[in-house]
Amino acid sequence: MKVGVVWFGDDLRCSDQSMLWKAAQEMDYLVCLYCDEPHQRRPSRYSTQGMSGIRRDFLVQALNDLTIKLNALGQTLFVSTMDAVAGLSLLFDTVPISHLYRNHHGGWDEQQSLNRLTKLYPDVHLHIDHGLSLFSPSQLPFSGSKLPDTFTQFRHLVEEISPLSPLPTPRTLPPVPQFDMPLIRPWQIEHVESNGAFTGGEYAAVSQLSDYFSTNLPSHYKEVRNSLDGWENSTKFSPWLAQGSLSPRQIKASIDAYERNHGANESTYWIYFELLWREYFHWYATCYGKQLFLPSGLSGKQTHGSYYAERFRKWCQGNTPYPLVNACMKQLNQTGFISNRGRQLAASCLINELSIDWRYGAAYFEEQLIDYSVGSNWGNWQYIAGVGADPRGGRHFNLAKQTEQYDPQNHFIHKWQGHRFDESLDSVDAADWPIYPTS
Repeated sequence: MKVGVVWFGDDLRCSDQSMLWKAAQEMDYLVCLYCDEPHQRRPSRYSTQGMSGIRRDFLVQALNDLTIKLNALGQTLFVSTMDAVAGLSLLFDTVPISHLYRNHHGGWDEQQSLNRLTKLYPDVHLHIDHGLSLFSPSQLPFSGSKLPDTFTQFRHLVEEISPLSPLPTPRTLPPVPQFDMPLIRPWQIEHVESNGAFTGGEYAAVSQLSDYFSTNLPSHYKEVRNSLDGWENSTKFSPWLAQGSLSPRQIKASIDAYERNHGANESTYWIYFELLWREYFHWYATCYGKQLFLPSGLSGKQTHGSYYAERFRKWCQGNTPYPLVNACMKQLNQTGFISNRGRQLAASCLINELSIDWRYGAAYFEEQLIDYSVGSNWGNWQYIAGVGADPRGGRHFNLAKQTEQYDPQNHFIHKWQGHRFDESLDSVDAADWPIYPTS
């Protein structure tokens, strides 16, 4: 009798899921497990509070949707509230597990958890798939440790490679073995009110994919992609990509179908270009591990950012002397999402205008963004800070010029009340001594 575990993470879907197909072919019994790890709800070293309520609701919606889809395949989604190593160890010690199925996750913590499990349970056969990326390592023209230094070099090497075609949902899955564990229980569907335009889960993800490519928007993507607001001004795929309710291969297949039916142009290519950026940062996180979180990043050079508690708090709240940045941060706090342009401007402000260690900003984005992905988030922050993959040594945006270019009538600023802020940035100095106004 073969008993397997499918270990879900940021891949909360049943379609284009090779590990489900392999488990269905090889196993007599199957446990589908998601580890709802405690660290997601704990304060971090960067004064952030763990996953925000909006991000948590988006995750719960995805777990609800995955539960429904697995039930239709004769399966159950089990959830452990322990850390992954503890939860899986308990399962392995209680149930005669012979196989573990897992998609490769680029994050350092995820890789370390997997490494610990393989050492603790060498007799459990491990099968790794690559459902979070466009390409598997065997398709890449370089080894994982030889990732090109820049995105441009990476893109030139991979953009002509054809990703595998996405897989349909399996028709059925092996049954669940009998076991009873209070700490690993079937997920109970929770009712979550939708607070905005995004609803977590595969059903909503596939609907957005279909809706977007049923319009002519892909033919005009590049013209509007830098807009600060507006549902139709970007694909909005990133939240579902981040939680894995949608795969990058599904998006590439939709781009190809659209180009066959409507013609290819620079805009349709640019959607793929953005997918390649995401792909680069997936392998970037895999390759560099802990360096993703070091103040000097990959560069090894000294950075000048510090930690000013009041400035950081005001930046998080959208209460700085920079109205455009304020509007971006208030939009983030209310919706869990901001445009790519808005992220760059907010990051540049924190690093260059406020002189704060870039890692505090990256951690706050991790707390708030519903499309948080470890490689893309921390890699992009390194890029702006000049300690990562940017050969030009960072980005410093002129916020007045950016406002003139992207919000000349202040519509975005007024919509999100970015013009409302305290007159003084600092009421205390870096040592927390009060700053008294001079007269």
